[in-house]
Amino acid sequence: MKKVVATPNAPKPVGPYSQAIEAGGFLFVSGQLAINPKDGKLAAPDITVQTRQVMENIKAILEAADYTLKDVVQTTVYLSSMTLFDEFNREYSKYFQTDAPARATVATELKSGALVEVSVVAYRD
Repeated sequence: MKKVVATPNAPKPVGPYSQAIEAGGFLFVSGQLAINPKDGKLAAPDITVQTRQVMENIKAILEAADYTLKDVVQTTVYLSSMTLFDEFNREYSKYFQTDAPARATVATELKSGALVEVSVVAYRD
């Protein structure tokens, strides 16, 4: 059985998708941009600031479903340019200081002004 997860503490979906879906002990969190849920605006065009906002959005969704960052088993990272990789990693690593999840990182075109998007899969027994 699947369950839709939604919280006002993360950006509302801008299309036909959910913030997250829980199914069979897994939580699938849709890709998050650096949108501030309070004003709906994209964070400053700085990879550190945007990464922090993305990760805070993910934390809010995880918490709404009673998961934590420690439950994250896989992340997919989309960067607007691989030149941002090192700066992204510096901020991202603050959220996964031990037992980091598996990860894929790709460079791709993102929504105008966005430098990073991250989706995660979490698991809990």
